[in-house]
Amino acid sequence: MSRRHRAEKREIIPDAKYGDVVLTKFMNSVMYDGKKSVAEQIVYGALDTIETKLKTDPITVFKSALDNVAPAIEVRSRRVGGATYQVPVEVRSERRQALAIRWLIAAARGRNDKTMVERLSAELIDASNNRGNAVKKREDTHRMAEANRAFSHYRW
Repeated sequence: MSRRHRAEKREIIPDAKYGDVVLTKFMNSVMYDGKKSVAEQIVYGALDTIETKLKTDPITVFKSALDNVAPAIEVRSRRVGGATYQVPVEVRSERRQALAIRWLIAAARGRNDKTMVERLSAELIDASNNRGNAVKKREDTHRMAEANRAFSHYRW
């Protein structure tokens, strides 16, 4: 990590079909080995599946799923005099979004459906309805922060 200055953020181009920057970030996270066209097929296929199943706009389902998974508070390790405390801190908005994307994709990959398109669409639908493993991960993170609230005075 450079000590001179922060790395500048790259400009992310909105996706072709829906014109959404967050969806592009999501696609980039789904991507393996630089195969962006495969990631696009998976994400667009999942959104099409959501549209046929729910008969609603898939972008609103995607946004509500992200909002339901994004954590508001998390714990970070802090060393104080030889002891390590789990200190609850608020999550910055960029990190909230990144964690939500990461947890949604990890939960989708962990499902038992046949194709990645089915897994991703099912996980997005579950997350928009406040169910599923990604939402469980957020609740576990909040529970951990709540349990360690006594150490919140160690915040930096």
